[in-house]
Amino acid sequence: MNKQVGIDPIEQKGASLVPFPAVGQSPPATASQKKAFGAKRWAVSATVAALIIIAAGALWWFLSGNSAVRYTTAPVTVGAITRSVTATGTVNPELTVIVGSYISGIIQELSCDYNTRVKREQVCAKIDPRPYQSIVDQAKANLAVANAQLEKDKASLTYAKLALGRAVILLPTRNVSIDAYDNANSAYEQALAQITFDDATIRQRQAVLDAAQINLDYTNIVSPVDGTVVSRNVTMGQTVAASFQTPTLFLIASDLAKMQVDANVSESDIGGIKQGNKATFTVDAYPKRVFDAAVSQVRQSPQTVQNVVTYDIVISVDNADLALKPGLTAATAIVTDQRSGVLRVPNQALRYAPTGTATRESDGAHVWVLRDGKPVSVQIVAGLDDDNYTEIVQGGLTPDDIVIVAEQRDSTSGSASVPRPRL
Repeated sequence: MNKQVGIDPIEQKGASLVPFPAVGQSPPATASQKKAFGAKRWAVSATVAALIIIAAGALWWFLSGNSAVRYTTAPVTVGAITRSVTATGTVNPELTVIVGSYISGIIQELSCDYNTRVKREQVCAKIDPRPYQSIVDQAKANLAVANAQLEKDKASLTYAKLALGRAVILLPTRNVSIDAYDNANSAYEQALAQITFDDATIRQRQAVLDAAQINLDYTNIVSPVDGTVVSRNVTMGQTVAASFQTPTLFLIASDLAKMQVDANVSESDIGGIKQGNKATFTVDAYPKRVFDAAVSQVRQSPQTVQNVVTYDIVISVDNADLALKPGLTAATAIVTDQRSGVLRVPNQALRYAPTGTATRESDGAHVWVLRDGKPVSVQIVAGLDDDNYTEIVQGGLTPDDIVIVAEQRDSTSGSASVPRPRL
């Protein structure tokens, strides 16, 4: 019998053949596997769609009537708006005089102390005058010698003049020689020159005496002005050395009833400060008291510290009650601009916008007014502003309006509070 090679008996019966997968390939999915995979994908899609629907519903519920909006409001008022520049300074007397010593020596007397009221030319201290007195006495003696020499030379001049006169008379009669005449004339001219020399010597020695007298007078340390001694830097018996630098003995304030605040203002704020601007300041010694002052000077000299440029300003203040002390630290506020009786709103009202509302800068300034329980946008023209209020120059606002400065949403459901879902 002839046998057919390579034919499967199943194939002979008409059954379909399933080819074997090649090496490294997955077997093809069957119909049942495809059906199961489709069902699984439909379930995932349905779950995602359900989550989206739930999220959309929760968001709608959150933004719908179930969340109540509460507005924080403020009234539109009429009042003053003040723009100011703050700075820190030090309280000082308007005029402070440093009293030093021109000469060196030992303090022999001390008649002024802290808080002593002094008058002009009043002696506050005295340096031992004996060394300087001896120099004055020596200069006086030298001057007396020069004066005596002058008197002697004047007598010699008188004799030389008489001798020359006789020689002039006897010369024509040849009773005196020409040489004798020349000697008499030379003696007269020398006597005149000696008088001129004596005059210069007297002036020189008088100047030396004046200088010695000045040093003697400087042994008295006097006050140059009427005022109050603020500081004393010397004690009895102390040696004062004025060889290289004038030592400071006293610090005298001319008038403590007139004080000033020396403050530093940054370069960004100095442009708005001018002489005559009103100012107020407080000190730690009187925290509940506000002192009224005015800018008396804006100095042009800049000061640079760590690349920060500042300018000195002087603020004058009346201190009739002597409450302010030199050296107190003052927190100043300098008024650069001010408006009175203007329509104003809080600054927060210009920054507020309802949730979901987009505003553009080109639309200008807006505020939201609460009318009939609903926010209404009102366009305005803003003017001067400070840290709290902004002036309304133009716009549809009246003092009876209520502006919105903030909002808060509270979720409610019936009479019970229902927590808002978190997405």
